[in-house]
Amino acid sequence: MARSLGRIFNGLQRLGSVSPIQTQLRYPSTSVYQPVRRRSVLQAVPSFLSPKPRDFSLPNPSWGSELMQLYERYNSQCEVETEEGEKQEGPWKRVPSYNRALKYAPCGVYLSKIIQSKARLFTRNINDPGAAFEYVLFINREEQKCVGIFQAGHLLEGPPGHVHGGAIATMIDTVTGTHASFLSGPVVTANLNINYRRPIPLGSTVLIESSLDKKEGRKLFFSCKVTSTDGSKVHTETTVLFVSISASHLLLGG
Repeated sequence: MARSLGRIFNGLQRLGSVSPIQTQLRYPSTSVYQPVRRRSVLQAVPSFLSPKPRDFSLPNPSWGSELMQLYERYNSQCEVETEEGEKQEGPWKRVPSYNRALKYAPCGVYLSKIIQSKARLFTRNINDPGAAFEYVLFINREEQKCVGIFQAGHLLEGPPGHVHGGAIATMIDTVTGTHASFLSGPVVTANLNINYRRPIPLGSTVLIESSLDKKEGRKLFFSCKVTSTDGSKVHTETTVLFVSISASHLLLGG
């Protein structure tokens, strides 16, 4: 199986070396996140090769007022208008979110059938809107920051009436991991050190802010803070270390 996947991966690399795929899926918002520009099997697939997936980062009826207000605040900064009345990219980019990234990569429909075809992204595997992880991420290239707006559903209970610590850790890893991938391509979490300061009530919305502290070779060091939406309450403080890896390492188990 590994040898077969290796041939597939090498074939995809040869295709990429002929002409880099420059694609952008169309979404209701005109400004969306674009990953690191490199030839990788994790690039977006042209629409004629794959059905249009559901983008979980777009609003749905389960979103509360705090989540919607913060979404609109950051989304309004994804596109700005110049003095001449022309529209251009703003400082923030919304990050599209799917239930499985592999399925929508080049030849991913085929790959997803032979590599655990029933697998789904952990934070996007529940179809009931509002029941678990409701969130949207925005990235700022110039400031090298990423923010996640997270609304915790009733299926994430740990202590009575509050969010499970593991669910909070999952969201911290999701936000910082997306941030690291945006800056450096594929990464794996090497260390996640969380200080829990205050519990998060179920159904509430929090702001997760990730900042790059430094980069040393393949290592990326981040700090992350989870606060109430107005910033008055600190729920967690975290330091994270990621290590850059190749796409082939991810697919073939390197």
